[in-house]
Amino acid sequence: EVQLVESGGGSVQPGGSLRLSCAASGFTFNNYGMSWVRQAPGKGLEWVSSINNEGGGTMYADSVKGRFAISRDNAKNTLYLQMNSLKPEDTAVYYCAKTFGRTDGSKGQGTQVTVSS
Repeated sequence: EVQLVESGGGSVQPGGSLRLSCAASGFTFNNYGMSWVRQAPGKGLEWVSSINNEGGGTMYADSVKGRFAISRDNAKNTLYLQMNSLKPEDTAVYYCAKTFGRTDGSKGQGTQVTVSS
């Protein structure tokens, strides 16, 4: 059974930083590309970033390019999202997803990120 457990969310002021983590189990983590997706209040799922199975290929939504960095540690079965220069419009529940370049696939319970002054 696929299990994805996100952590690291919280409340920060605009311009602040957070690092999200996602602990994966129940599948061979290093065989799959992974993604971060988010859902803002009252809106649908939005793809944020993806990384290939080996970690050498990454993609970002235009809205986060240059501010967010996705990475993974296959030895620890963990996915990360470093978020810098956070903006109020980044406020959302962030999910890691067992998918690449899309918003479908198994997801965890999510972690709330709130950016507000």
